[in-house]
Amino acid sequence: MSRESRKFQVPDALANVYDFANTLDVRHFTHFGVEHRQSDGLAGPKQLADWMRERGLDTDGGRLTPAMFETALRLRAALRAYLQCAPAERRRNREVLGALDGALAPFPLRVEACAGRGAILSAARQDALAGLSAIAIELHDATLLGTLDRLKMCASEECRRVFFDRSKPSTRRWCMSTLCGNRVKTRAYRERQRESK
Repeated sequence: MSRESRKFQVPDALANVYDFANTLDVRHFTHFGVEHRQSDGLAGPKQLADWMRERGLDTDGGRLTPAMFETALRLRAALRAYLQCAPAERRRNREVLGALDGALAPFPLRVEACAGRGAILSAARQDALAGLSAIAIELHDATLLGTLDRLKMCASEECRRVFFDRSKPSTRRWCMSTLCGNRVKTRAYRERQRESK
């Protein structure tokens, strides 16, 4: 798993989903006078191939084509839209569910019997994009374990970073309460002060 997922104590079983969703960095705020620059870790097929290789998700299925790259971007967009919804809303929002379902369709899975491990899910796809099936597998497994609801998107419009909610009641709204939460609360306080004058 990545240094980032380890730093924020994301369970290994969700690290690829976390890292993949956060390859798009849309944060746009200034912190201690330094403006955060937005970036896309998947700027092209080469960056996607590198990202997969760094996580051991690359296969010998040839090179990533522009069409495969677009398929990966659709998956990321649908995943981010899904994680942006509150956990209770995820199960009801047909538009978000339909988009994620459609984005997962190119990543079919098969049940594989493994010695010592029982039945596991593995990629049925056998090309250069097969490694992204790990995203579908992690989503499936985390849903069964109940940990997927702890993967959320920061409620701050200036951030939108995906984070793993480690709070006991699982009610965190911001990736970091000292940064995003504090900014939102300070802004709301100032707005209330202006309205009361």
